[in-house]
Amino acid sequence: MTNMMAAHPSGEGFGPETDRPFLFFTLVSEDPDLAAWLTGLPCPVIGLVASGQSFPELEQACDVLVATQEEADLITTNIMAAPIAALVLVQQLRLSEKLDVPKALTAESLAYATVQKGPEFFRWLQGYAAQETGSADVPLLLQKSAGGTLELTFNAPARHNAIDAAMRDALCEALELAKLDPDVAAVHLAASGRSFSVGGDLNEFGHVADPATAHWIRSVRLPARQLAQLGKPLHVRVEGAAIGAGVEIAAFGDHVCATSKAWFQLPELKYGLIPGAGGTVSLTRRIGRHKTAYMALSMKKIKARQAYDWGLVDELLE
Repeated sequence: MTNMMAAHPSGEGFGPETDRPFLFFTLVSEDPDLAAWLTGLPCPVIGLVASGQSFPELEQACDVLVATQEEADLITTNIMAAPIAALVLVQQLRLSEKLDVPKALTAESLAYATVQKGPEFFRWLQGYAAQETGSADVPLLLQKSAGGTLELTFNAPARHNAIDAAMRDALCEALELAKLDPDVAAVHLAASGRSFSVGGDLNEFGHVADPATAHWIRSVRLPARQLAQLGKPLHVRVEGAAIGAGVEIAAFGDHVCATSKAWFQLPELKYGLIPGAGGTVSLTRRIGRHKTAYMALSMKKIKARQAYDWGLVDELLE
């Protein structure tokens, strides 16, 4: 690795449509010069750290850290299938940790708009056949308790609470109400049925005419923005699957509890996309950039216990 750096290879030799869509190496010693070089590479940087080893500067320079070759193989295979989305993802995560929340959300929306126009998303969209899933009559239930708690419940159990435009808009309106109502002291968010939410409704992916318009819509109708500005305690209860936007929204909670059967996943890379519901902001502030990148690049299901150990979940329920 040091020899490669010393040769001063051009950044054009890394990233999509090159022989190096990623950089993978084993960390063996601290090297500030190598760390500085890695942070500017236009590709995901994967570092393998042996158990008991610690190289803080090099670890910070990596986008994702793994403990085994098997983990690295899974991640690199996924990167090779969607190298543009993988690049945009790690660049957004690098940026997100340096920005305040509102600016990071704007940066995420712009990054998401970029990959929405990319060939990887277009390829997935061309092969996707819309599913008949129906719609919920009341996609979000609201109930205010005498103690000032606003109870919000995703209410499309037949669709595993997939978040379509109707549910998104209802959630935005409810959060705006909670923010403005002085009688609301706290918000509780849960879901009916077996899943918290399987994320954005795939049937609606790519329906907006152009990425610029999609960015404008996210600027004014993104629940993440309302969650970030809520100013009141948000308690989230997760049961079953929290996928994509499901986990991205849940991670904004001030207190997140999960049942033992809960699990979490960021699958956007397989669509040629990145998390676009605030996840590059909410998850990085809960579990850090490296673990967020691990979830997004590996697309692995993270079970409740591991989520608790990471800090994605604050309390485990039996």
